[in-house]
Amino acid sequence: MKVMHLSDLHLGKRVNEFSMLEDQKYILMKILNILDEEKPDAIIIAGDVYDKSVPSEEAVQVLDDFLCRLVERGVQIFLISGNHDSAERLAFGSRLMESKGVHISPVYRGEVIPVSINDEYGAIDIFMLPFIKPGYVRRYFEDEEIKSYTDAMKVVISNMQINPDNRNILVTHQFVAGAERSESEDVSVGGIDSVDMSVFDPFDYVALGHIHGPQSIGRETVRYCGTPLKYSFSEKNHIKSVTIIELYEKGNINIRTIPLIPRYDMREIKGTYEELTDRRNYENTNKEDYLRVILTDEDYIPDVMSKLRVIYPNIMKLEYDNKRTRSLANPVISGDKDMKYWLDIFEDLYEMQNGQPMTDIQRNFSEKLMEEVKEVKQ
Repeated sequence: MKVMHLSDLHLGKRVNEFSMLEDQKYILMKILNILDEEKPDAIIIAGDVYDKSVPSEEAVQVLDDFLCRLVERGVQIFLISGNHDSAERLAFGSRLMESKGVHISPVYRGEVIPVSINDEYGAIDIFMLPFIKPGYVRRYFEDEEIKSYTDAMKVVISNMQINPDNRNILVTHQFVAGAERSESEDVSVGGIDSVDMSVFDPFDYVALGHIHGPQSIGRETVRYCGTPLKYSFSEKNHIKSVTIIELYEKGNINIRTIPLIPRYDMREIKGTYEELTDRRNYENTNKEDYLRVILTDEDYIPDVMSKLRVIYPNIMKLEYDNKRTRSLANPVISGDKDMKYWLDIFEDLYEMQNGQPMTDIQRNFSEKLMEEVKEVKQ
């Protein structure tokens, strides 16, 4: 059997106030093209289907269209909710959709009943476990000691009816200890939400969602497929892809990836204003990519964002890297600095945050406010 593994679509997401919906429509069509070439028997979507628990009307329409196109192709669909989704909303109508081959995980209520598929090698049992927290599991196993995410997962899996003779796939949405995270993911302080990968030993393949960078954890068959698009500049070096799993007889699995090329990439450019506006430096690039621009000019350029957007319309972030900003990163605090010094620092901070310098009115107001603060302290 051949399976396509997806996760973390985050439909409806906005990145730095830019809507990603058109990019998501584009990449879903690319995924459908890959599906037509690969002809998998099943497709797994391992959570965070939406970016919000109450998704926008447009995001719901995009998912509806994608699922309908998958059903038209006769592929079995296995979909679970992630931490960004509402399990109750996502599972609405799931029993009706079963007849069309759309299997959506219900809200976790103490049991996970597998869906079985047969091929020439026998049965494959697919267990769909939506995002859970220890508190969710304690409700149904009051006699168990459940203090951590690992404890919760261990109890959940030990209560699954797993046939060791069959090939078993777990679809879940959790953070597995050792995974490399990105800025766009929800992070718990100290990694308290982490799950030890040893709990997944009974499964031949674990289709994970939650982490945005494609990677395997511990063994090749415990895998995050990653997001289909870049959702933060910490992901700028990621090679986004879909994961294809081919299952033969038990113990024989082949895993490979197929790259996904987005409509617009997310990347970083750095240099002086003169360098970045020199045609020779941008004419062979996609100027409509989503950009983080880092200017190295020592002097600030008036109205620089508007000027740069004539060439690069999709600038998401604008920052300076020069002597002043580096001194802000490593400030030397001294009580004998004059007012102009502190005003310059505040002005630098304002421009870093807003992508444009303070006006004379703002500067005069700030100077007056600092004087008042100084008088109060004295």
